[in-house]
Parts: sequence; structure tokens; C-alpha cells
Amino acid sequence: MPGPNGGRGPRVKLGAALGSIAGVALAAWLLQSYGIGQILDLLGRAGWLGMAAVVAFHLVQVVFSAAAWRAIAGPTVPQPSLRDFVALRWIREGVNNLLPVAQIGGEFVAARLLQRRGVPLSSAIAGSIADLTIEVVTQIAFTLLGLGLLIGGGGGDGIAGPIASGLGVAVLAVVGFLGVQWLGASNLIEKGLGRLGRAFGWTGPAQAEGLHETLIACYRAPSRVALSAAWHLVSWLLGGVEVCLALHFLGHDVGLGPGLVIESLGQALKAAAFAVPGALGVQEGGYIVVCQLFGLAPDVALALSLMKRLREVALGVPSLIAWQRLEARRPPHPLPESAS
Repeated sequence: MPGPNGGRGPRVKLGAALGSIAGVALAAWLLQSYGIGQILDLLGRAGWLGMAAVVAFHLVQVVFSAAAWRAIAGPTVPQPSLRDFVALRWIREGVNNLLPVAQIGGEFVAARLLQRRGVPLSSAIAGSIADLTIEVVTQIAFTLLGLGLLIGGGGGDGIAGPIASGLGVAVLAVVGFLGVQWLGASNLIEKGLGRLGRAFGWTGPAQAEGLHETLIACYRAPSRVALSAAWHLVSWLLGGVEVCLALHFLGHDVGLGPGLVIESLGQALKAAAFAVPGALGVQEGGYIVVCQLFGLAPDVALALSLMKRLREVALGVPSLIAWQRLEARRPPHPLPESAS
């Protein structure tokens, strides 16, 4: 018999479980095929110092991503500080990276935590949606940069075409998403948030009145949109530097250009596999394909991917603990009875 959501909940959970199983199986097969011993030796060469450097460097990206989110969210009463947004961005990434939420549940969690800080629910949700939209738009720009660097360097045979086609689909999807936001898709968004809210045991989204007007107000501030896009682009570019840093500790130095290509195309493949929790297996396979364009062996590509996985765990596990602690606290500002 279908549940209160018409049976959708169990189907979603089954899909996530199947995606996780397939991803784990693919990742395990890749590790076994290319020599898990060699890969672990490379990670051993990087050592704790290399891992700590990658983790610390990623925190700089988190700060720029948080600044972009705060810029597009606009002034609210009360207005959380940049430090608050950094903490929430940290939690948001932890949820998206480590939980089976199709890489979007973190935005929902962050909006809820903003509301618990006294930010009006419509503003919290609208700011998170606008930030996610601009982040995707700037990711497409970053992927185009990587593709341009790859083609300009004389590489990309056999991979440039499929990636360009995928980018075309992504552009159409983003344009469509912006269009429905602008034309008044608040009802659809609120219904979707309501379903997601029930999965997390939160009835707050049902009270997100004025969401459409607040969301459009985010886009009608050109200076804030431009600043948010600029900070997101800086964050994406720093991702390329992180790849160079990780490869340095793995004993394979590459220039900034290859680092940007590897990161941009790797992140594009990861985003395309949003239905697979954590893009398990897909990220690893993508790095093998892209790294080979620069003469990096598959075991190096897999070691790079594992360094990123370890960084996600090192930052993500404490962020999930912090999330639960914040949920357990009494909100500093009283919530309306309907949203509590």
C-alpha cells in the first residue's frame, strides 16, 4: 500500500540505494583493476602532511563559496555574518558529499539552519536557491574554460565532443530552471520542498509564503549577482589549484592549466552523476579519463580521487556532527508556532 506520499518515498530510497551499490561496485572494480597496492603507496607518499594541506586549502574555497552565498542572499533581518555562512556552507557540503541526498539536500539543511537563526523562511530558501543557481551557471563557465584550455593545448580528442554536448544540455536545463523561477514556479518549488522536508521530518517549507517575490528580488540586484558569480568563479579556480597541490604531494607535478582542466571536467562529470550518491565510481572513472590526457597513469588518477574523498570525509564527518548539535539547540530567535 502506498505511503502518505503516494509511495514515492520508498522508490526514492530504493533508487538511492541502487545508485550507491552500483557506485561502490564500480569504484571497487576500478581500484582492483588498476592495483590498489600501488594506489595506497601513492597515498602513503602524500602522507598526513599532504592530506592536511589539501584539507586546509579546501577551507579557502569554502570561504569564497560562503561569501558568494551571502552576497546573493542579500540583506535580511537579522543578517547572519560571513562566519555563519562559512559554517553553514561547511555543513551543506558535508550533507551533499556524505549523505544519499542527490547532492542537493545540503541546500535544504542550510536553509533550515538559517531559519533557526531567525532569518525569514522565504528569505532562507530563496537565497539558497539563487546561490545554487549561480553556482551551477559559474560551473558551466568553469567547464567551458577547462574545455577551451584542453582544445587550445591540442588535446581532447574523443572527449571534447561528448563534454560539449553535455554542456549544451546543462545550459538548456539552467535556462529552463531560471525561466520557471522567473515565471512564478514558487508553487512547484514549495511542493518539492515540502516533499523533501517530510523526508527530513521538517514541516517548515509548508509555511514559505512570499518565496517567489523574495527569489526574484535576489536576481534583481545586479551588483549582488555579479559579486556572487565572481566569488563562485574564484572558488572554482581554487579547485584547480587544489588538484595541483594534491598531485604535487602524490609526486606528479602539473601546471595550473592541466590542474584547471582536470578539476573543471572532473567536477562536470561528478555533477552529471548527481543521482549517484557522492558520484561514487563516476568521479573515479572521470579522473582516469581526464588525467590520461596529461600523461598521468590511472593509479595516479585514482589516488587523486581518493585524496579528494578523504578530504570530504575529514571535513564532512565533523560537519554532520555540528549539524546535529545545531539542530539539538534551542533556536536563538523564537520560531513561529507553525514552523517550529
